[in-house]
Amino acid sequence: MSVALVTGSGGLIGSEATRHFAGLGLDVVGIDNDMRRYFYGEDGSTAWSVASLGKDLGTAYTHYETDIRDRAGLEQIFKKYGSDIAVVIHTAGQPSHDWAAKEPFTDFDVNAVGTLNVLENTRAHSIDAPFIFCSTNKVYGDRPNSLPLVELETRYEIAPDHAYADGVTEDMSIDDSMHSIFGVSKVAGDVMVQEYGRYFGMKTAAFRGGTLTGPAHSAAELHGFLGYVMRCVMEERVYNLFGYKGKMVRDAIHSHDVLTAFEAFFRAPRSGQIYNLGGGRHSNTSHIEAFALAKEISGREPKINYVEQARMGDHQWWISSMARFQDHYPDWTQTYDVPMILREIHDANVDRWVPGS
Repeated sequence: MSVALVTGSGGLIGSEATRHFAGLGLDVVGIDNDMRRYFYGEDGSTAWSVASLGKDLGTAYTHYETDIRDRAGLEQIFKKYGSDIAVVIHTAGQPSHDWAAKEPFTDFDVNAVGTLNVLENTRAHSIDAPFIFCSTNKVYGDRPNSLPLVELETRYEIAPDHAYADGVTEDMSIDDSMHSIFGVSKVAGDVMVQEYGRYFGMKTAAFRGGTLTGPAHSAAELHGFLGYVMRCVMEERVYNLFGYKGKMVRDAIHSHDVLTAFEAFFRAPRSGQIYNLGGGRHSNTSHIEAFALAKEISGREPKINYVEQARMGDHQWWISSMARFQDHYPDWTQTYDVPMILREIHDANVDRWVPGS
């Protein structure tokens, strides 16, 4: 028996990882205690996603409601499956820098200590399993805001002759910048994943995600940019837009493309790797542009409340370079762009996200 162990299996990337690796013929052990309901309320709950996994995958999916902060509980799971674990995909975490400031202890215990707990149990019980960690571009703090940007009609853009014109590479420093409390906890987990690769020789990779998105997102105000844009437009909710004239740029990568990247690493793993993970030049948008697309797709007028003050540590412009990953895995290709992503999110939720819901 070959097992894929997925933490945060009810979340966007966790649920997609569960389905993807089950589709490859692995049995999937999912760990998810629906802390997203605690973080973000009912909008963020992943209970519906976990129920869907059980229904669709049947005996190929085994679920545990264990908290990743529970070392003894995790140890029992890892001991049970041991060397049958063929890959560990660690997606569980507190993913909002706004929320982290409210409960720094909870944020750090989940993102940093929880990651250490999963790493150490992997080392103790399934050391040969590739370890894939969902990190974040927030490990770079607000350093991207020091880049030379030009204001255009609907977005900010980097100077075309800059070294990062095709996207930010992994050589950007993470020092001397404001990270947010969330960014700090993710830095700790990110560096720990690298260290377990270098110090213990484990096959580990920290994927520093930008906007990871797709129709399985439990879109909430504090997390899930493109999903929440579309949800607000479809439900005729007011969207609070913070700063930068709505021209801040995000690259967006569909969960399908994330999972094919994870599969590539699983099949040919390396030790102590870091990869920026995003839509790159293939798939990116400003908030203004995203609302225009959502309006075009849904036929509904966006309701926007503009707030002059930008969120602390928020990126004014971020586009990832995938060059390092593509150099290591040249057969990987990206399929989705922003219009395709928004269309799919709309079509998947057209019966759920209606005005007044």
